[in-house]
Amino acid sequence: MHVPVLAGPALEWLRIREDGTYVDCTAGAGGHMALIVEWLKRGRLIALDRDPAAVELTRRRVADWPQATVLHRNYAELAETLAELRIKAVDGVLFDVGISSMQLDDPQRGFSFQEEGPLDMRMDPTRGTTAAEWLADVDEVELSRVLRDYGDIRPARRIARALLERRASGELSTTRDVVEVVRAALGIQREFPEEVRTVFQAIRMAVNDELNNLRAGLTQAVNALAPEGRVVAISFHSGEDRVVKNTFREYAISRKELRPDGRILYRFPPQLRILTRKPIGPNADEVRANPRAHSAKLRVAERLPVA
Repeated sequence: MHVPVLAGPALEWLRIREDGTYVDCTAGAGGHMALIVEWLKRGRLIALDRDPAAVELTRRRVADWPQATVLHRNYAELAETLAELRIKAVDGVLFDVGISSMQLDDPQRGFSFQEEGPLDMRMDPTRGTTAAEWLADVDEVELSRVLRDYGDIRPARRIARALLERRASGELSTTRDVVEVVRAALGIQREFPEEVRTVFQAIRMAVNDELNNLRAGLTQAVNALAPEGRVVAISFHSGEDRVVKNTFREYAISRKELRPDGRILYRFPPQLRILTRKPIGPNADEVRANPRAHSAKLRVAERLPVA
């Protein structure tokens, strides 16, 4: 059974009304979604996911709730989706970003370094570039940047060079190949050093353009909120948390649109009030029950009334 991370705090901060309209931007296995929909009587829940397998699973899970709609969409398409559904404003939006246990547990998806599988790593296996294709084209400078920025890897250049040397030999097509390269590059004997996990994380984030999609989804969520509506974001990586924090800050201050000559054309008042000055993490009991939750951070912001 899938265990949603920070489920209690997420629902508490969403402040669900029985007649409200809500969006779960990362349906996954439907854990958060099933909890939200139980609160809705006359309301509506829209759930999105890039992964068609997750969409199919979640549709089955909430089949008895007519107020729930599950769509195969990237949350960077939130504004377009709401327009198609003729929804002008929503009362809450939830993001639970990163990879799901369901995706990790399937070796054929290529996310897991513990089982051999193809280098795919696409959140949506029906479109886009696979990790193998991305690695076939990337240069050393860009690969080093990705490993450093998305994996916090110090010997990024050494690992990047080793991966490209392995690519040149024609032997970089499976998850096991990447594991072997990282271990050899660092001279580490144990099977799965921490750097293996972070290399997989970095490549996955690049293949799926995760931070840019998150930034776009959060921006569209802010603009879709009704007054006093809330956006709740759960992240697991420092880069994800930084995007959430910076996006909230951007909309929590007044902004200016300038003319070409530098004069102010228009002033935009603040749109958000940040409700969590520091991120909320899991308690010890949740971490013991669900080790995946240990790095989770939850941030919340509320839409201000229109001035």
